[in-house]
Amino acid sequence: MTIKRRLFEALGGECEIYAIGLPAERLAEGEAWVHQMHDRLTRFSTTSELSRFNASAGSWTAVSDLLEALLRECLRAHELSGGLVNAAVLPALLAAGYTRTFSEGPTAITATVVPPALPEVLEVRSGSARLRLGASIDLGGIAKGWLADRLAAELGPNSLVNLCGDLFARGDGATGEGWPVGMGGKTVLLLDMGAATSGTRKRTWGPDLHHLIDPRTGLPSRSDLVEASVIARSGADAEIFAKTALILGSAKAELYLAAHDALGWSLTA
Repeated sequence: MTIKRRLFEALGGECEIYAIGLPAERLAEGEAWVHQMHDRLTRFSTTSELSRFNASAGSWTAVSDLLEALLRECLRAHELSGGLVNAAVLPALLAAGYTRTFSEGPTAITATVVPPALPEVLEVRSGSARLRLGASIDLGGIAKGWLADRLAAELGPNSLVNLCGDLFARGDGATGEGWPVGMGGKTVLLLDMGAATSGTRKRTWGPDLHHLIDPRTGLPSRSDLVEASVIARSGADAEIFAKTALILGSAKAELYLAAHDALGWSLTA
């Protein structure tokens, strides 16, 4: 069987779409959709839907079905991670110097900001949502895993979508044994599974300065783990599990992953 592949940059990193039995045009449409999602959900543009929502903090505001669903996913991630995956970390990210795209470099570190628990500052109802005044959110990896799940579902029964390391593999691949994916230095075969890697080695800008904020401190995570890769039943769950495991550190990560029925993992200290 012939695998079609499309490689492109979006969402702050490298993205890939693979599919079997689809014309190249469908993959191009998938890429266009990812770029559209980037434009709507980035925090680095004042005109994005996310930035407009952050600017509306303090009052109820109408939100699209897309943003409503993602805000609900943020609340689910917060609950599933015991508060360690917290979309309300944006003020802490800004204080740590991550105020613009990584390619433009960091800015000055200001002060430590310990983020509030997300349910304390975000309310969502049908068609609208409200942030507490002074709060703001960053969708980050939560959006990537969630979007990978949805694009794979749209592309068809035998496809793989990888959005900057958050992916979902649908179907059994070219050989019928699964889609081969690298994880922790090994190749694993995924059939209708998600996978994600969270790490602190790539987006760094100084000693102990990186993009992964520990919501308990408001500072970049001081975990003894530098990378966690997780396989789960969806890309969204894999993203949540990987980030939580990384922040928890080696002493607690495996207990958490086993308790939440992760399908496999690789932890690097």
